[in-house]
Amino acid sequence: MLGIGAALGAAIMVGSVAVACTDAASDDAGPAVRVSTVLDGLAHPWDVVVAPDGAVLTGERAGRFVVERADGTSGEVTADLSDLFAAGETGLMGIALDRDFAANRTLYTCQGHRGAGAAPVGDIRVVSWTVDDGWTTLTRGADVLTGIPLAPSGRHGGCRVLAHPDGTLYIGTGDTASPAVPQDRASLGGKVLHVDTDGTPAAGNPDPASPVFTLGHRNVQGLALQPGTGRLYGIEQGTRVDDEVNLLTAGGNYGYRPDRAPGRYDESVPMTDPDRVPGAIVAVWRSGDPTIATPGGTFLDGPGWGEWSGVLVVTSQQAEKLVLLRLSDDGRYVAHESSALERRFGRLRSATLAPDGGLLITTDNGSGDRVLRVAPDSG
Repeated sequence: MLGIGAALGAAIMVGSVAVACTDAASDDAGPAVRVSTVLDGLAHPWDVVVAPDGAVLTGERAGRFVVERADGTSGEVTADLSDLFAAGETGLMGIALDRDFAANRTLYTCQGHRGAGAAPVGDIRVVSWTVDDGWTTLTRGADVLTGIPLAPSGRHGGCRVLAHPDGTLYIGTGDTASPAVPQDRASLGGKVLHVDTDGTPAAGNPDPASPVFTLGHRNVQGLALQPGTGRLYGIEQGTRVDDEVNLLTAGGNYGYRPDRAPGRYDESVPMTDPDRVPGAIVAVWRSGDPTIATPGGTFLDGPGWGEWSGVLVVTSQQAEKLVLLRLSDDGRYVAHESSALERRFGRLRSATLAPDGGLLITTDNGSGDRVLRVAPDSG
């Protein structure tokens, strides 16, 4: 058997086409994998979720929901996105299913919101939806959280939402390329937020009156919960040096402070700057120079992955690969790093673990994008 991070020499199935895939960067042994296309013909699918009934739902950044149903049919899911602000890096972004989705059919999205009247730019919001049993229509519910800052260009407007098993929501946000935002506790940008599903601050936040859970971030586009430990990791897009994976702790400051030059967004500063941010928490993993653009990730979990179960999988857009990180027992550093699928499918954005242990990956090439399924191959 060949390793996912070593030599993926087993046939990888893309639709009905077999592709030989090798990566000799590591000599670790691990499971063979099979890759197939779940949905194709997409443009910038930002996130993907799998419902208990087997439906796979994704959303395009420009504003469209697409589903593959359990019966194999696929198509667009109607939804009112008339107020969507989609520009630059912002649009329809993160998607998460409510903890009790099987009973309430509720899900959440992060999305740009157009301003009222003549104001073209509003904010980024977390919105609730319910979907019918046939996956034909999403009905809009309440705005769970409003006021996440939005730049007119859409820059650094990334927004990931994670539905925690305890029923709360964690939300990663971008700093809108504004120099003061990451360290401004009054701003919801450049943060990880923690709220109940009605938008009120969740228990355990540093300030009980604020949704801010952590600060000092540039653009948190990935959130991953480690099975068995409850540790939450933020995956962050970096400057020219250092994309990061951070172990998130309540009240933690992760040290991004791009205001060295007054009034100027100065990206020459370190991603984590303990000299200017006392007590800044050091990253668990750093990409180094050059950055590879890391917008998503999840943990492998399940017996099918063998010894690779528990490894953190981080997607890369610029390097067009999966980065596989085996963390230390305390979760504070990387014991081993390897990669997979390098330069096989273009830019990779989100990674979602399916209930059966398979991995769903969205590509981000702009046209002809796909939702891929990566599964361990036992035969």
